[in-house]
Amino acid sequence: MNRFPEQKPNRYDALVILVVLALALLCAARFWLAPTDGAAEVVVRADGAEIDRLPLADAERTYQNNGYTLRIAVTAESVRVTQADCPTQDCVHTGRISRQGQSIVCLPARIVITVEGTGAAPYDAIAG
Repeated sequence: MNRFPEQKPNRYDALVILVVLALALLCAARFWLAPTDGAAEVVVRADGAEIDRLPLADAERTYQNNGYTLRIAVTAESVRVTQADCPTQDCVHTGRISRQGQSIVCLPARIVITVEGTGAAPYDAIAG
């Protein structure tokens, strides 16, 4: 007597997998493509203290802290570190950031560049 049924995948299993994947993609798209209220600003902090706040508009700035220099480029869509003299270059390799809450961190220089919004964020809590 066989106590366990045969465990072969069938077409209904594939259908369930496709439905779960589609729902996961829809949920992810809702968070990634959510519109933001208000204009975004770039906030630069060194050693935890805010040293500059500027709108997302065409500009280039240079910041020095802890013996290191960072050059950032701000456009209407994003901000990025174009040049840094820190040893690992992690801040340069981070690339462009454009959404509220994203940040670029240079640990040797102790500089954090964050995109913040003046309006309310689309979601104010994370459950998990």
